Order: sequence, then structure tokens, then C-alpha cells
Amino acid sequence: MPPLGAYAVVAAVAAVATYVTLFPVRRLAGRIGFVAEPDERRIHARVTPLGGGVAMFVAFLVAMLLASLLPTLQPIFQGSSEPLGLVLGANVIFTVGLIDDFREMSAPAKVAGQVLAAMILVFLGVTMFQFKIPLVGFLVLSPQMTPLLTAVWVVVITNAVNLIDGLDGLAGGVVAIASGALAIYGLRLMDLGVLPSDNIGPLVAAIAFGVCLGFLPHNFHPARAFMGDAGALFLGLLMASSTMVIGGRTPEYSGQAYFFFAPLFIPVFILGVPIADMAFAFVRRTARGTSFHTPDKDHLHHRLLRLGHGPRRTVVILWAWTAVFSGLVLYPLFGQKGNGVIPFGALALALVLYTLFHPGLRKANGNGHGAAPVIRPASAGSPGTGPEAAEGSVRAPEARMEAGAHASSDGHSDVPVRPGRHRAQAGRAEGMARHR
Repeated sequence: MPPLGAYAVVAAVAAVATYVTLFPVRRLAGRIGFVAEPDERRIHARVTPLGGGVAMFVAFLVAMLLASLLPTLQPIFQGSSEPLGLVLGANVIFTVGLIDDFREMSAPAKVAGQVLAAMILVFLGVTMFQFKIPLVGFLVLSPQMTPLLTAVWVVVITNAVNLIDGLDGLAGGVVAIASGALAIYGLRLMDLGVLPSDNIGPLVAAIAFGVCLGFLPHNFHPARAFMGDAGALFLGLLMASSTMVIGGRTPEYSGQAYFFFAPLFIPVFILGVPIADMAFAFVRRTARGTSFHTPDKDHLHHRLLRLGHGPRRTVVILWAWTAVFSGLVLYPLFGQKGNGVIPFGALALALVLYTLFHPGLRKANGNGHGAAPVIRPASAGSPGTGPEAAEGSVRAPEARMEAGAHASSDGHSDVPVRPGRHRAQAGRAEGMARHR
């Protein structure tokens, strides 16, 4: 029986450390100018600190230190280089993301940093050993193949998390659900004797779950802090590492006994939302003849916004999809009957219907823009009266999208904003308040 209490304590400490650390980090980020400013490439309307990734990384180090001191988790650390490899690899990819947040890096430079982090993982043993190919069997990796597959895995997962980080709370919530499901999956395999108790994967997943929970109160719409590339790439590395050492080391028994899942395909389900978004982006941009890193406005969250869903509802819908996929992964470990899949199918169908045919969308889509105009009556003596306010009293659908969606991104999306107009409106309001 794995020490569930120890894993829960580590996850809780990671959550509290992230939440608490973010307060001073936010203040410091504002003072030194480490902020995301509204521009034509981002969909938020106010200056927002970028320190979320810093708090996550600090909390990760605290959680790893605590885990190394807990007697029940000592087998993970004794005589193993994997914890050191994980810390060093996380440090490299966090640094790459931090530099990109301060000064935008080229796409090849970022990929090189991701590959470097992957090679550190390989050198210190944090990698996969084998994986199952359905209808073929198990493939044991050779020393020549391991570095290549590890690098591909790290680059794919980190970029998938990075691309989904486009609305307040989206990436943090998706990774929280996925990492929580992965931690339960790994601990269940330990309980069944399929996975050794010294496997570091469930610990990494539990820490990722904790840091995301601690970050979400600062990041849910309207966000008070963004994770930036530092946080997104860091979370991607944690997910890549934990999936490799759980799915890539599970013996053949688990792949045959637990429904139809091959162990290494587990992250394809629990990270189905970001991986699908990344795959669609790759196909879409390739068909257009543009670079994979060329931003556009056709990510999953953009499409849901255009359907008429607000930023919060869009995030919750994508969270729900992640939860359904994660439930499909966990069911074979706890259920014994095939008809247990029916509830997940029903939930998926309900989500499809809600996403596409929510009653509030019909009226919103009727004006052709996916959002109804907002009419704001002016009151006497208010800053919004007079000719200057006439333009803003009836706001076009595009302006409404700016006010809602633009306040909800971390800088990885491309809905245009007009910062000059926001500053002018703020200046008028401030002047009237001072006059009164």
C-alpha cells in the first residue's frame, strides 16, 4: 500500500507554497516591470504580473525538499539520480521560459532549451524504458532510441501545455485535473504491485497537482497573475516526466489487464485537450503554409468564444472535457464491468450538446458575431454621460469580446486589443472622479 498520506501532504504543501509565494512575487513583478501588457497579440486588457511560473518553481523545490525528508518516501530518493535529474531539468526549462517572458526568444532557441532539459532527464535516468504498441506488443527501447523519444516527448507535452495557456485558469485547471488523475493512476498501480514503490512518477504528478491548485486562485478570471512561458513550460516538463516514468515503465501485465489502454497512451487521454489543440494547430498552420509558431485565432478556446461562450464558461467546458477523458483512464483500474463506460459516454454527449447548442448561444449567434451588444444607459452626473460616452454606451460585439475575452489571456493568443482606447477611457473616468 503506497503512503497516500505522504503524497497528500506533499501536494498540499506545494499548493500552499504556490499560493502564498505569489503575493510577494506579484508585488515584485509590478515594481520591476515583469508584466504582460495588452497588445495586438494578447487577449487581456490590463497590465498583469507574470510571476506565476516563479511561484510554481519555488513551490516545486519546497515540495521536493519536504518529500526527501519524509521517511515513507525515502525509497524514491535513496540511491537514485532521478530526483536530481528532475530538479535540474525543471530548472533549465524554467529558465528558458523566464528568459522568453522577459525577452521573447526565437522558436528554435526555445526548442533547443527543451531538448537540453530532456537530455538532462535522460542522463540522470528520468525517461521511459519501454512502451506497448496495440496489436503489436511491447517495444523495449535501446540506448540509441531513448534520447530521441525522450526529447520528442518533452517537446510535444511542453508545447501542448504552452499552447493551451490562452485563457485565465485554462492551462492551470487542465493540468491540475490531468496530473491529479495521473497521480491516482500511478498510486493505484503501486497498490496493485504493478508499479514499484520507488517510482518517482506519482510524486511528480502530485506536486504538479498541488502547484496548479495553489496558482488557480490567482489566475481564474479575472486573473491577477499569469504563469507565463516559465510556468507553462515548467508544468509541461513535470507532466512529460511523470508520464514517462509511469507509462514507460509499466510491465506488460497492466497493458493487458486494464481495458484497452496501452500505458504510455494514458497522457493522450488525460492531456487530450491540449494535445488535440496542438495537433489541430500543426495541421492548420501547415495547410496555410505558415510556421508552427505563427500565432492565430483558431485555438479551441477561440472557437468556443466565437460560439458565444464567455471566458469562464469556455474554461469550465474544457476542464469538463479533461475530467471526462481522465475518468475514462481511471475507470479500468477501479471498475470491473464494461458497461461502466456508459456514464462517461453520456457525459461526453452532454458536453457536446452543451458546447454546441447551449440555449444562450442561439440569441448570441443571431447577430452574426457570437455575442450580443451590451446597452448601458447613462445616468446623470456619471462619468459616462455626454457625447464622449455615446460611443461606449452601445458597444459593438467586437468590443464586448475585448472586455471579456481580452481580460482573460496569458499572452499566447492573438485576438487584437486597442490599448489606446482603454487608456483614454480610464483617463476620462479618472478626470471626472478628480473633478467631483
